[in-house]
Amino acid sequence: MGEAYIVAAARTAGGKKGGKLKGWHPVDLGAKVIDALLDRSGADPAAVEDVICGCVMQVGEQAINVARNAVMASRLPESVPGTSVDRQCGSSQQSLHFGAQAVMSGAMDCVIAMGIESMTRVPMGLSATLAMKEGFGNYMSPELQKKYPGIQFSQFMGAEMMAEKYKLTKDTLDEYGFKSHQKAIAATQGGKFKDEIVPLEITLDDGSKQQHTVDEGIRFDASLDGIKGVKLLREGGAITAATSSQICDGASGVMIVNEKGLKKLGLKPMVRIHHMTVIGGDPVIMLETPLPATKRALEKSGMGIDDIDLFEVNEAFASVPTAWLQYTGADPDRLNVHGGAIALGHPLGASGTKLMTTLVYALKQNGKRWGLQTMCEGGGLANVTIVERV
Repeated sequence: MGEAYIVAAARTAGGKKGGKLKGWHPVDLGAKVIDALLDRSGADPAAVEDVICGCVMQVGEQAINVARNAVMASRLPESVPGTSVDRQCGSSQQSLHFGAQAVMSGAMDCVIAMGIESMTRVPMGLSATLAMKEGFGNYMSPELQKKYPGIQFSQFMGAEMMAEKYKLTKDTLDEYGFKSHQKAIAATQGGKFKDEIVPLEITLDDGSKQQHTVDEGIRFDASLDGIKGVKLLREGGAITAATSSQICDGASGVMIVNEKGLKKLGLKPMVRIHHMTVIGGDPVIMLETPLPATKRALEKSGMGIDDIDLFEVNEAFASVPTAWLQYTGADPDRLNVHGGAIALGHPLGASGTKLMTTLVYALKQNGKRWGLQTMCEGGGLANVTIVERV
């Protein structure tokens, strides 16, 4: 089996719901990321053999194969195909896995794996709620309801179940949420995101133009007291809006090649993809699967948790990374060193390659070798990717 390397990585700065990216069509967000990957790699556009795009809400502006539409809106030639992937929040991490598998097998030499999600223009849940509203039924089939009687699958309830199972108090989660903002503020002010972010021109409400280069969700005035004062989302629970990921618009992507692609295109690798895992778990608690998935990935790769220098664990809710730390025994100082989705936003299908982009640049900036990325996903799924800086 051949090797797979990431040779370019890019993401947009996140936009809040109804915020600075509200004027951007999601297809065009994706096209800008594709063009940035071409610019950063210097690769011949015609050498790209496929574009694999993660997207959760594949309806409306994100319908009819958003990957192919992004290709056609970009500088790539029409000869480049595209396909769209839905593994819920892990969609673009799965796109990365599919792209890596394609080049490792030798079937392709150069693939773009990416993700797109405009949660402003295509609201969360629209693919299900719109169909139900129009009388086209529910994804919960009779057999599924028979197997899970009376269950309404809910990520929020899964987050609360994790807090209860791992005995995580509201104070613990509030402190984690505050630290996410502190890290994101420090990273932004320290220029840590500068190289990974693709500037986008936006039009403000007053008609003036501006370059969007700063993640809009960061609360630069965040205080621990302020976060502690946010009311619970459920009486008797532990989760608040301040310890949940932010609704976000954005796109991200990576270019993946094999040894032949490196030589043919004259590219230098940023990281080598060392290991990939995906597993399923309990779909009711739902968000817990990154814990056993990390354990399996480390066992299959012959590594220990202390061998990994930096971790990116998606902050869908604060209970996920805090439970992950408790379960794995990982060093908290190595986790989400530039903040996470609580501060930066979680653009659903775009988050996988967004986190990988941040991880790749963080490894370079800190002179570290090994990175691990994982995230919880609807349906009780989790992907894990281990990379080595080369």
